[in-house]
Amino acid sequence: MPDELNETSPLLENGHGGDERKLVKFEEGDKENPRCWSKSRKMTNVGIIALMAILSPLASSMFTPGIDQIADDLGATQEQVIGATTGFVVFLGLGPLILAPLSETYGRRKLYLICFTFFTLLQIPIALSPNVATLVAVRAISGFFGSVGIANGGGTISDMFKPEERASIFGWYLLGPLLGPTLGPLFGGIIVEYLSWRWVFWILLIICAVNTALGFLFLKESYAPVILEARREAYEASSDSNTKFKFDGQDDRPFQTKILESMQRPLRILFTQPIVLIMAIYQAILFGTNYTLFTNFQDIWGDGYGFSTTKVGLLYLGPGLGFLVGVWFIVPKIDTIYNGLTKRNNGEAKPEYRLPLANIGSVLIPIGLFWFAWCVEYHVHWFPTILSTFFFGIGQITVFNTVQNYYIDSFSKYAASAIAAGAVFRSFFGGTVPLFAPSLFNRVGYGWGFSVFAFASLALSPSPLLFFYFGERLRKRFAIEL
Repeated sequence: MPDELNETSPLLENGHGGDERKLVKFEEGDKENPRCWSKSRKMTNVGIIALMAILSPLASSMFTPGIDQIADDLGATQEQVIGATTGFVVFLGLGPLILAPLSETYGRRKLYLICFTFFTLLQIPIALSPNVATLVAVRAISGFFGSVGIANGGGTISDMFKPEERASIFGWYLLGPLLGPTLGPLFGGIIVEYLSWRWVFWILLIICAVNTALGFLFLKESYAPVILEARREAYEASSDSNTKFKFDGQDDRPFQTKILESMQRPLRILFTQPIVLIMAIYQAILFGTNYTLFTNFQDIWGDGYGFSTTKVGLLYLGPGLGFLVGVWFIVPKIDTIYNGLTKRNNGEAKPEYRLPLANIGSVLIPIGLFWFAWCVEYHVHWFPTILSTFFFGIGQITVFNTVQNYYIDSFSKYAASAIAAGAVFRSFFGGTVPLFAPSLFNRVGYGWGFSVFAFASLALSPSPLLFFYFGERLRKRFAIEL
């Protein structure tokens, strides 16, 4: 390898000549650097992973309008069928604990393609389930593999976009985990009413197969260390001499050591960083509320208001439209405020500058929940009742986006692990809380039942404001070496 290649330069360790390997790096404007890719190439990657991130949450709730039909067909109770949602959503949260750090070892593309291929194929035994035990078990496994889009999407976007341009792109990607469970019952209701519950999973199989094929054709590796490792190997293979190369941050530890440490990373972040832990609990409450709403819409609107399955499905557009309005009008302002505060701070950016808009969401969420709770309790007309979920949707997407961007800015290289840390609590609550919610509603009614969720969100609503002022101090006090 000629010494004059632009991508290499002599590497000195600790200011001495102890390591004579040449440094492999991205030069300015390097076309292999994901942050220098064309906009079309970046957005192709975003589009494919965003579809992955929306399809797995879509699958989590798409069959909920058919809960009664599934129970009758498989000779099970409603609670047992809801367990299929619980298993799926819990494993949707556990998956990132493994898949996110693996992507920081092997790269993003390989994980996306392997996991989503398995997720796609698992729709076949789900559609053919002969009993509820098979349905619950296979759905749980599919949730693990389907979590890959949620586990690595934030890290992939961080790979390709600079901090000052990231939030608006990230906002559209993050619609997946929220809009998926919203659109699922809408499409599922139509399929269940006019075909059968099994066709929900046959249709998922077709859509996921198309997206997986697009991934194999067009998805590009975006994780810089993996790209530089491939470049290093190519240089050494083509070198005329015994010249050795190294890239900045290269991890030469044994394979087993790297894997064990990478697996521990999300939990270390979760339980050593107070900000991550508290905001993870906050998001967990919101997801638990979200899935409780979705799994009870059929009872509330079908039994209570006499709506057909298709009409109940359309009512999921209430929070769905809130998500879209939030992403369209509020989320882009995250970058605007971040850049403005950075400029005011003499050009020094801080992760806390992502948090101001979360205060809007933290106010809208309890308002929307109290509003919904007592409108349902007193059987108010359906329009003002469903309007409350619109504002809940705006609040949730705003908090979700600001917090995820905060994680990425705080742990940029290990963004996927930081997001995975938050996903654990989120999915655990989202999966388990709906199991206990029906008994709560039976005891105290929908008014006080949903008010419990509203009070919980109200208790944590000051968090974004407190962390804006004291977050930097906490990050420095609890700093960890990853």
